[in-house]
Amino acid sequence: MPYHRKTTRLPEPYYRGPRCHFITICCDLRRPHLRRASIAGATRDLLLTVATRHHFVIHAYCLMPDHLHFLAQGTKTCCELQEFVRNFKLRSAYAFRQSTGQRLWEKSYYDHILRDAESLESVASYIWWNPVRQHLCESPRQYPYSGSQTMPM
Repeated sequence: MPYHRKTTRLPEPYYRGPRCHFITICCDLRRPHLRRASIAGATRDLLLTVATRHHFVIHAYCLMPDHLHFLAQGTKTCCELQEFVRNFKLRSAYAFRQSTGQRLWEKSYYDHILRDAESLESVASYIWWNPVRQHLCESPRQYPYSGSQTMPM
């Protein structure tokens, strides 16, 4: 009997345009690849670069040792979240494999489209407090791999 992967995505139109998306991408086998400062810094920089090229702003991001959270919003009606995430994962995984010979990301990712009642600030706060909850720092501002393009932490 053939194996069929369950699709967890909504229909494509939900991923287009100026919607806000909360994304989580886990490292392959939850290995702490992003623990290394050079890898985390390069991955963060690439996230922000690819977001700009795909016309997204990043309201909040946090690179944890074994996963990445970010809150992205399209700035144009032509924005496609799935293409943005695919391009980011492809480029960051390629650079990581070139330097380490290993896989960086799991095959898929988790997404949540924010509803009107959900506040950007509360989701951003959840993202920024992640390293504090994991005892990596005492305050979100102390963590070097989190930030925002649009709001103060």
